[in-house]
Amino acid sequence: MRRGYITVFLSLSLTLILSLVFTVIEGARISAIRMKFECVADIGMNSVLAEYHRELLKQYELLFVDMSYGGSHPEIANTEAHLRNYMQKNLQTTGDKGLFGGKDFLAMDVGMAKIGEYSIASDDNGAVLKRQVTDYMNDYPLGAVLELLNSNIGLLQQFGLDSTDVGAWRQGYESQIEAIGLPEEEIEEGKFEKVPLDNPADIANATRGSGVLNLVLDDPSSVSAVKVDLGNYLSRRSGRLTGTGVCTEAASVSGEPNDLVFQTYLFEKCGYHGKELEKALMQYQMEYILMGQDTDWQNLEQVAKRLLLWREVANVLYILSDSTKVAEAQAMATALTAVILLPALAEPVKYTILFAWAYVESLQDVKTLLSGGRVPIYKTAADWKTGINCIKNVRGSLESDSGGSGLNYKEYLQVMLFLQDSRKTAERAMDIMEMDIRCTPGNAGFRMDGCFDTYQAHLSVASRFGYSYEMTRRYGFY
Repeated sequence: MRRGYITVFLSLSLTLILSLVFTVIEGARISAIRMKFECVADIGMNSVLAEYHRELLKQYELLFVDMSYGGSHPEIANTEAHLRNYMQKNLQTTGDKGLFGGKDFLAMDVGMAKIGEYSIASDDNGAVLKRQVTDYMNDYPLGAVLELLNSNIGLLQQFGLDSTDVGAWRQGYESQIEAIGLPEEEIEEGKFEKVPLDNPADIANATRGSGVLNLVLDDPSSVSAVKVDLGNYLSRRSGRLTGTGVCTEAASVSGEPNDLVFQTYLFEKCGYHGKELEKALMQYQMEYILMGQDTDWQNLEQVAKRLLLWREVANVLYILSDSTKVAEAQAMATALTAVILLPALAEPVKYTILFAWAYVESLQDVKTLLSGGRVPIYKTAADWKTGINCIKNVRGSLESDSGGSGLNYKEYLQVMLFLQDSRKTAERAMDIMEMDIRCTPGNAGFRMDGCFDTYQAHLSVASRFGYSYEMTRRYGFY
């Protein structure tokens, strides 16, 4: 048996060596904690984004995380809980023991998972939503849309289609007739009655209170009867949630939100008369975005009224410049006033006939548009469809027409949307998105103001060995 011994030198050397080894091990622990924190933060924050709303992506190509997670109460605390859970799961070891069979070498736990900034879809009047749309539509050719808008909005403004009060203009001539007065005849002793003028313009004007759709549609009962409670949707909802607005980093990547791009996107994703979508709650979605009424009928009726106004102004301006049509109206007015021996009425009667004729032509235009045809902003003689006798039988003289030149119904809607306040457009578009998503399973409480696409998190971890670290990271869809 040999005796073992250790020298003083070796004892001192071992002390130094062990100190170095333990220092290296502790340094490795610190580095590992930091590295694992970085990895776990990345995994956790990306896992939160991986919970993007599937239906919103499927129907509208948008990437947003719903803070309610299928519930009815969206709040950022829900997302913070998800983030904390993802991080904690990834900090835990696979078993009860660590790598070397003892306790966990890092022993880390999540200390803080706080989301300080987040961009909600409805922030800044929908700018967050528009940013994503601008990114999605990056390669969409906008040249044709720009050409359409530039050429036709110029005509619309030139002729004052959206500002001329054609009704007051017409009533001015009707007042002249009333001021001159009709002659009276004695129908029995001491009893007099005005001689009727039998102005056919009165027949046409009598239909003005009937509702445009009732006049221009072959079957008004075919119009969708959907009615919604607008108080349940974003544009009318009180207590709307707000975030911190458009993320500067995201905007620098995607570009500034563009209203024209957003409007073009809406026509790609939303339905309208003649292009109704099966997925839609409201059938006339673009008409809702324009008019904001709670029924499909009212939205389509309001659009038809605006079309009728535009067409009536344009048609009055044209017909007054057409000497042939003016001569026809003059001949009819002269004949009518000759019967009652009051030639002074011929001039104002002529104008009431011309206005009535332009009105009937305008109804024909709206019918053509709703039938899939085209109507130019300003007509020529070749574009005019109705004859002067149509004012005696308004309903019977209107015919469906899917041909013609000029703009179609969709293009008139595009012009209307371009002229509308961008805030209204964005809010009503998000109403439509909420309506459609809520029709899908598990999304009855879906809210666009409960969805975010970028967020900044303040994170910290603590090790049971006495170390703690913090970091701030921003993640999002950009």
